[in-house]
Amino acid sequence: MRNNYLTVKGFGESEIIIQKSRFLTYVERAETEEEAIHFINLIKQKHRDANHNCSAYIIGEHDNIQKANDDGEPSGTAGFPMLEVLKKQGLKDTVVVVTRYFGGIKLGGGGLIRAYGKATTEGIDAAKVVERKLHHLMKVSIDYTWLGKVENEVRSSEYLLKEIVYADSVEVFIYIQAENESNFVTWITEITNGQAKLQIVEKEFLEFEVN
Repeated sequence: MRNNYLTVKGFGESEIIIQKSRFLTYVERAETEEEAIHFINLIKQKHRDANHNCSAYIIGEHDNIQKANDDGEPSGTAGFPMLEVLKKQGLKDTVVVVTRYFGGIKLGGGGLIRAYGKATTEGIDAAKVVERKLHHLMKVSIDYTWLGKVENEVRSSEYLLKEIVYADSVEVFIYIQAENESNFVTWITEITNGQAKLQIVEKEFLEFEVN
């Protein structure tokens, strides 16, 4: 299972005009090929009157699903450069559609490649890139006498405090990056002189925006 990877935060759209042609870009996260195809079809329905609705997507832990469609543009001038942008930025589980309304001036093969590449980059910027990092949500059960020290240490550390539940003992819920679990166990054990009881509650991805 992958621990950290880049994808888009969510839906994004942008528009650029090159030689009087309008390039409308739509980007979305898609974790399955069915989701990608559904998104592409939605954009195609929205812009049925467009000259071209070109698309590309890359899906899977090992990028095992990669598709590109020129939708009537000369072969290799639209879908492929769009896919290359996704790959160059290291994105996973991402689909992009670039809709073109022809402005009457032919761009040529090189011009089209640059235009669709630029349009894709603009769309990704609008959607925003995030890094998804696998975290373990750890429940740390301690006696009340340890609460002040543990809370202060956690808040000043790299670990993320989710919540504190007050019961017979105190339950402190903390997010730890998966690869840092053993370091955390050693760290919290030293802080509490071995008095803490630890339990992994769940595993989930947290998202951090990439500038």
